[in-house]
Order: sequence, then C-alpha cells, then structure tokens
Amino acid sequence: MAFAGVWQTETQDAYDAFCKLLGIPDDKIEKCRDYKLITEVTQDGNDFSWTQIYYTTTRVTNKFTIGKECDMETVGGKKFKATVQMEGGKLSTSFPNYQHVTEIVGDKLVEAGFLSLTEVFFF
Repeated sequence: MAFAGVWQTETQDAYDAFCKLLGIPDDKIEKCRDYKLITEVTQDGNDFSWTQIYYTTTRVTNKFTIGKECDMETVGGKKFKATVQMEGGKLSTSFPNYQHVTEIVGDKLVEAGFLSLTEVFFF
C-alpha cells in the first residue's frame, strides 16, 4: 500500500478529548481546533518519513522502517521508542496512551487513535 503524498485533514472526531489525552493545554486546543493538519509522507519500500505540520510552524517528522524499532516524537514533544507494523495495508504504532492506526481508504489518508476497543478517535 502506497502512503506517499501530501494529505490535509478534512474532519476530526473527538478532537478536544484526544488533545487532552496528549496533554495539550486548553488554549492551544482552542487555537488549533479549525486548523487543517498537513501530513507529508515519503515512502521507499518499507522506509518512511512522516511529517505532520501543525498550526503555524510546528512540524514533527518521524522516520521509520516497518518492523524495526525507532525513535519517535509526539506533537506535544514527548519522545519514545516504537515499532511500526504493517498488516492488511494498515500501519499500526503504539504511541504513549493510545494505539495509532493509519490506512488509505479510497483516495484519503485515514488516521485513528484507539484507547481501547470502545474508545476511538479519528483524526
């Protein structure tokens, strides 16, 4: 599955709750609520560079290879180690506090965060 491209957020479900989970302050949540996140992905086989551009100039880039542990960073600046897996055309990663799953559906990049089987955030 090819993830390469430039993607822009169209909709966000449970935005406030998800941001609070990440520890983002209320004033920043309010300021960025209507900002359309830009995601730039380059892919060379199993090697990825995944950049997300947030409100104004905040930019977070994570580079990873499927199945290999790497250093990652959240939008809130928290650094952690993770291994990105690919199953059934979906990328899956354990972030601090949630599981992140990304897939291509039609011509859209769909990202979801799972706290548990009953709590899902789409972004």
